[in-house]
Amino acid sequence: MTGADDDADGVAQAPRIPGPRRSADDHADLTGRPPNEREEEEPVEEREPDVPVLSHGVLKSLLGAWALSACSAGETAAVEAHLTECGPCADEALRLRDAVALLHRDRDLDLDPLLRSRVLENCLGRRPARIPIPGWVTPYDAETARLDALLRDIGESEWHAPVRLKWYEEDRQVRRKATVAGVIGHLFAVDGLVAGALGLDDPLGAGTPELSPSERTEAFWSGLERPPGRALREPWRDQSHALIRTVSFAGRGVADLTVTYKDFALPLRDSLLERAFECWLHADDIAHAVAYPYDPPCGAHLHEMIDLATRLLPAALAGRRRSGLAAPARQLVAAGAPGRSLHLEVEGAGGGHWYIALDSPAAVGDPDQAVAQVAMEGVEFCQLVAGRVSPEEAAAGQDGDREAIRDVLAAAASLSHL
Repeated sequence: MTGADDDADGVAQAPRIPGPRRSADDHADLTGRPPNEREEEEPVEEREPDVPVLSHGVLKSLLGAWALSACSAGETAAVEAHLTECGPCADEALRLRDAVALLHRDRDLDLDPLLRSRVLENCLGRRPARIPIPGWVTPYDAETARLDALLRDIGESEWHAPVRLKWYEEDRQVRRKATVAGVIGHLFAVDGLVAGALGLDDPLGAGTPELSPSERTEAFWSGLERPPGRALREPWRDQSHALIRTVSFAGRGVADLTVTYKDFALPLRDSLLERAFECWLHADDIAHAVAYPYDPPCGAHLHEMIDLATRLLPAALAGRRRSGLAAPARQLVAAGAPGRSLHLEVEGAGGGHWYIALDSPAAVGDPDQAVAQVAMEGVEFCQLVAGRVSPEEAAAGQDGDREAIRDVLAAAASLSHL
């Protein structure tokens, strides 16, 4: 018996079994066209967003949407271009961005400590900032950001935790009781010296007479109507942001602007490095007061801080000689002559080798004229400069002229102040 499956010769054929059908979500072509009629898809080229030309009023109205990341690509580009040119809008955008941050739940600081650095590196690598922060400002930017993160993570009651401040005056250690909030007030008041040099508002008010850092701090504390608390975080943070933003927009010449501390003066470049150093040391004081882990600055920034201290040491040593607190110079140094030097070897992160001129504040230390050597760890040296440890406790390794070693270590401690 033959049927439909038999061929012309009457040989039975096996029934044809259709192959498996492709799944609808397995790259199916939904156009319904036969395979031989389908056109190859052309790759989509990414284009830069068209930047619309918008008025100031329209751009200002888009700031809220920009802070929420709700603008189109073109609107975002237009707003960000406008922020580099309009100071009032840049300030408003900063406030709105901070407000948006409050909508998110606070996260614990015990996350990966390198997360912020990796995110910033990735962002800046993809799109360089139009107005970059100068390299000499980055230690201050980093230390204020780290302290702000610490302050964000502590509770309300911890703002009133006691903090013991220590520094050296006339070869003796001075102690001062404060609170976490009081320390932030101190940083806020002394940073005002830099703000005033840049033409920004002084926290102590317009017309404040020339005061030392300690005097400014006492004046600020005494002017408060009630004990300070968490409310000080915002004005301190806003001031640090304003300093960084102003310096970034000011151009190259601003680095040499003079900042006066009453008894001494520094160029702005060194002044912001000094403020970064103070910010780190006082953040460490706060962290100890609230039992919170806190790391030293990165090696590159720590090296810059140590270098600043070594550059200030010859003048500090000369000042102590004039006051009778250090032995007189042993050599009469002619103009341009190096005179004796002390070899300071700093170990660990931020370490290096420095040669401190001993006989003239204007001389440059000469390795061939070294009469003594001191070795210590980087953070330990910074603790000495900050007045946290005494000269007798500081140096782990000493060799050579003991009198020169003693005078240099004492001069390092004398650099400290409230």
